[in-house]
Amino acid sequence: MTTTYPIGIFDSGIGGLTVAGAIHRILPDEQLVYFGDTEHLPYGDKSPEAIRNYSLTIGRFLVSQNCKMIVIACNTASSHAYQALVDEIGDQIPVINVIDPVVAALIKAGKYKHIGVIGTKSTIQSGLYASKISNIDPALKVSSLATPLLAPMIEEGFFDNNISHTVIQSYLSSPKLKGIDSLVLACTHYPLIRKEISEYYEGKVDIINSAEIVAEYVKTELDRSGLLNSLPAKGHRFYVSDYTRSFEKSTRLFFGEKISLKLHRL
Repeated sequence: MTTTYPIGIFDSGIGGLTVAGAIHRILPDEQLVYFGDTEHLPYGDKSPEAIRNYSLTIGRFLVSQNCKMIVIACNTASSHAYQALVDEIGDQIPVINVIDPVVAALIKAGKYKHIGVIGTKSTIQSGLYASKISNIDPALKVSSLATPLLAPMIEEGFFDNNISHTVIQSYLSSPKLKGIDSLVLACTHYPLIRKEISEYYEGKVDIINSAEIVAEYVKTELDRSGLLNSLPAKGHRFYVSDYTRSFEKSTRLFFGEKISLKLHRL
């Protein structure tokens, strides 16, 4: 394996582009291979078995593209498929999920007492954020809320408008989130509505930027493994399992350049 090999990143749709964009900003010399499983989005309402099957198929594809690391840029897939991917390909290349780096950052911060978590039904039902945080610091209170309308709303381009304001307010006003001092956006789509969420809380709640945290973790792990690339990136590659114009538009928004989507059926 050489340092010039690309980093593989996948998600069910455009959400993982928030992670890919952050990695691109922090590691501009790294080539990225991104896979959006647009045929099966959203993952949040799929069974754990289906999510594992999709993720393993994508993982094998990214290995075939000579990726030196795979980043699961999806909280739902991280909840249900991370261990399966580690078991199958972890001896070949590192596999990174988006949950463990965020939990570690929250604990390291040392200033939170009541952490809120919002995500898809599947992510919240897994209880991973609460269990991982409690295992490290049982004194921390964690309140979780499933917000299933947010990811499809974002995929359809409904954010920063009256529709998104109403949906976001409806969720965040839930009694389950009363008294939180920080909020984990436990879905990689959600950073796209971070501004609206922050405005709702009027700066009184810290909104945790998981994409930036994961990108910094990727940099640390590549450095530790001696896999950081110091040569200019060759150009990123973007694959989808089903072509959507909104995905192409979102990709150009994140990377500020003309991109070419390639179709790869699972």
